[in-house]
Amino acid sequence: MLPSADEDLKRAPTEQGAPVPGRPAAFLLLGLPVFLFWLITWQVATDGPLVRVDRRVSHALVHPDRFCHFLSDLGSVEVAVPVLAVVLGYVAVQGRQADAARWWLPPVAAAVLMALVPALIVPLKETIARYGPPTMPPAAGYYPSGHTATATIAYGAATLVLLPWLPSDHARRELVVTCVAVNVGVGFGLVRSGYHWPLDVVASWCLCTVLLTGLALVIRLSTDPGQGPSGTPD
Repeated sequence: MLPSADEDLKRAPTEQGAPVPGRPAAFLLLGLPVFLFWLITWQVATDGPLVRVDRRVSHALVHPDRFCHFLSDLGSVEVAVPVLAVVLGYVAVQGRQADAARWWLPPVAAAVLMALVPALIVPLKETIARYGPPTMPPAAGYYPSGHTATATIAYGAATLVLLPWLPSDHARRELVVTCVAVNVGVGFGLVRSGYHWPLDVVASWCLCTVLLTGLALVIRLSTDPGQGPSGTPD
């Protein structure tokens, strides 16, 4: 018996593409980070009560050592950007060899996003003109943290473009956990070493969460509905 027109219409959304993220996910990945970034920026710009808490937390955490310096260095352009470049090259080659549709879009989008980081962070630094912790020379431009933004976008974008090519859910979970751990380590190292206030780091995380969510949507649109480039379900 042939399927009816009503049944075809019911199946159409599933066949045409992936479902749109629900409201809770959109709030956690977009609404909440945007609100927190606005709140932190407002407090820093007006020297609000949250800034006083920030100073006390910084005073309690600052204790420079070699390991913390190593962690903070993972957020430098010289380290994070080459890691992203290697991953983007690998993903581009894999996509081209697999003849995947729009194989070039995720690597290009990730590279453009990485290039936009200075264009977003530098004007914010100049506008807010926040002075650094007492351990740093007296100069403005510490908010938000550029090292944190570099690490979050570089390692986060590398993770997002690589995820569809991993063969198992376990490998994907391990990659995500590693990415989160590295970025937490970078933020902790920056604060522990006295390079940044804690709110400098948190604000960068909030801003970059929004940017990476946009990249994730681009990657989602570049893959075939219901299937990743490797042939495994998204």
